[in-house]
Amino acid sequence: MSAILSTAEVLEMADAGIAESIRRGLSDCSPAERKVARVLLAAYPSAGFETVARLADRAGVSGPTVLRFVQRLGYRGFPDFQEALRRDLDERSASPLRIHQTRVLAEEPSGSLHSRAAAISTATLQRTFDELSTHDLDRCVELISGASGSVVIAGGRYSGLLGRILALHLEQLRPRVRMLPDEPSARAAMMADLGRRDVLVLFDYRRYEEHTLRLARVARAQHTSVVLFTDAWLSPISSEADVVLTSETAAPSPFDALTPVMALIETVVAGCFDRLGDAAVGRMAQADQLAGELGLY
Repeated sequence: MSAILSTAEVLEMADAGIAESIRRGLSDCSPAERKVARVLLAAYPSAGFETVARLADRAGVSGPTVLRFVQRLGYRGFPDFQEALRRDLDERSASPLRIHQTRVLAEEPSGSLHSRAAAISTATLQRTFDELSTHDLDRCVELISGASGSVVIAGGRYSGLLGRILALHLEQLRPRVRMLPDEPSARAAMMADLGRRDVLVLFDYRRYEEHTLRLARVARAQHTSVVLFTDAWLSPISSEADVVLTSETAAPSPFDALTPVMALIETVVAGCFDRLGDAAVGRMAQADQLAGELGLY
């Protein structure tokens, strides 16, 4: 079944994105190399296009440390790293039309829709869970289920739909779960209320949306915890987030896959249900009783 995957699709699933590779490799770096990694992630991708000397100066390390770091990532040298950054930047901003055109150029083999969709979707979902950080998943569950204030959820044009699905599940398990409203004054008022006891959950995927990044920055300034759902190329919000959950994007259509994100949402909901225990069960029972009394079903 996997033989029908195109070259472009295989590469898309194999390449986690440079920013995500840097983030995953932090634990294997020396303290000096971690300084380089943090500078790159904090200003990704622009920091990677600076000279070795400038990047070293910003990180407070030597030039050879920068070179050792990019070699640890698997590049022959800094020019090789920067060329990979340019390709990565192209992928981060790829539109559905461009993804389609790339696949056409790759001359993908023919195959039935059933076989092609099964192969791509299965591989994408498997890779998402293979690369999922247990630490980040546990921390996400801890923040959402343990917040003594509100859990506020927001996303972009399409990713906001994913946020709404998460909110519809979480509001059955715990109080004070809210979608950030679209109306400007209501949105500003809700953001103004955020503080240390609250959690802001954001969804942001390639062709990242500036207004979502601004939400994260406001939340950080107000000492609110930030949870980010994003893709393997990493939204700019990743440098502002306490927790980053990434998913792969390869799909049988020109549009990025939503199935892996849905699987992550379901996993987080399951974790919150387990963590909240009797409190979640009691809330669900109370909601069912009230729904019956109100004649809702």
